[in-house]
Amino acid sequence: MSTSKDIKKAARKVEEAAGWNPMKQLGALGVRSNHLYIAGLASVGLSFLSWLVSRGKDDAKAQSDRWGIFVGQWAPTLFAIGVGLKLEEDS
Repeated sequence: MSTSKDIKKAARKVEEAAGWNPMKQLGALGVRSNHLYIAGLASVGLSFLSWLVSRGKDDAKAQSDRWGIFVGQWAPTLFAIGVGLKLEEDS
């Protein structure tokens, strides 16, 4: 069974082999995991709001649903990047 030290050691080897770590670069720019968690939560609200506004403009139901789904896809992406940054911050 792998320990967390073994996993971290393997991750460092992969990072060194790749030579490029986007999470480290985002961290160097001052972006923190909390920023992305907040952005993810905001995108959930924005998804609902865009759906609601689109419904109010007498758009077809399908069109308003598409807007809500499109913006709703941002949340999992932002949360996933936030988790990656959190792991980078902890290492």
